[in-house]
Amino acid sequence: MISTANDLALQRLKNASPRFVDVKQAKDLLPDFDKYTILHAGPPIKYLDMCAPMQEAVHAALIYEDLAVDREDAKLLASSSKIKYSPCHSKGVVGPMTGVTSWSMPLLVVENTDYGNYAYSTINEGAGDVIRFGACTDNTIKRLKWIENTLAPCLKKVVDSYGGIDLTGIIAQAVTMGDELHMRNNASSRVFVYEIVSRLAQVNESEEFLEVIEFLTSRNDQFFLNFAMAANKSAADAASNIPGSSIVTAIARNGVEVGIKVSGLKDEWFTAPAPAVDGLYFSGFDENDSNPDLGDSAIMEVNGFGAFAMAAGPAIVQILGIENTSKAFELTEEMTKITHGEHFKYSVSTTNFSGLPLGIDVMKVIESNITPAITTAIAGKEPGVGMIGAGLSRVPYLVFDKAIRRFDEVVQELYEK
Repeated sequence: MISTANDLALQRLKNASPRFVDVKQAKDLLPDFDKYTILHAGPPIKYLDMCAPMQEAVHAALIYEDLAVDREDAKLLASSSKIKYSPCHSKGVVGPMTGVTSWSMPLLVVENTDYGNYAYSTINEGAGDVIRFGACTDNTIKRLKWIENTLAPCLKKVVDSYGGIDLTGIIAQAVTMGDELHMRNNASSRVFVYEIVSRLAQVNESEEFLEVIEFLTSRNDQFFLNFAMAANKSAADAASNIPGSSIVTAIARNGVEVGIKVSGLKDEWFTAPAPAVDGLYFSGFDENDSNPDLGDSAIMEVNGFGAFAMAAGPAIVQILGIENTSKAFELTEEMTKITHGEHFKYSVSTTNFSGLPLGIDVMKVIESNITPAITTAIAGKEPGVGMIGAGLSRVPYLVFDKAIRRFDEVVQELYEK
């Protein structure tokens, strides 16, 4: 029964066909969602328990929504009973780093045309004092408003004119060009911009076009990450809720805890303290300045990207603090020991076109004592500091120990029926 269930989960991951189909504000997309609800990355957490960058991102969102006039006003409101907090994953959303998502924010809409389900992500803000790293400045709010009023409508005109944009081809091409799609999106972002630039010019006013092009091509190599996250969320959700399956369908971190979801265990979270990230720090920073692991972007590893695809992206090993390119190949090989199969749509040219390791299996993690690796940015623990490095983290063994115990109980109940 377990093998058959895992085969089905793997098939749904493999067959996923993500297509960028729309841009809409969160208020027009998400069920049971109102202006006083804030979504965040990772498993559930209360405001007072959040790390400082996530709290500051909440403050920025409340000011952006005109629910607070300044940071102090926002802090009072954020800690009151008026504001409700939910994980992004609970609404079909994924958000990088803090993941904070609010009522008016435009979301990328991705349809998994194979299964018919949808997933969503915010639009990447670029570099600087951005909400995903916990900034709350006048410029942070100004940029969010510009994304809502200028960038989002421009992207919507483009995707409407195409009738949707296939993301599978862009992702596949980017993997062959050196992206592991989590920390390196240089190729995917450029392929995406190349794909839309002509249509972008045709359907938008010249002034808006120039603003958008400058944003997309200036210090915004991670722009495609949000598309890729929504694409992989749509795949993972299709593989969810399969009775008897031990395949992981979510890995998410809120800066305090890391949690996983398992296909056969419905919406249960299994959590442990979020680990520190082992990596390379920018000049002037060290591990004492870092926040524990943070963000929903580990959805990339759930689908075979990120650390699982390091053999495809050896160009970034030094940025992540990995010793050499051989270690990158070894990491991908190690991840094959805890996965159920390969992703036939996304192959690695440097490993004789083998598919990416796909389908993290809780049972294989327990048997091998190998835990999933994640490529990730390192956020400063102080709000507004931003990204201070990059590296690798490991999902704690404890979450898998908790999950397998619950899985054993559920499977036993299935056998008894």
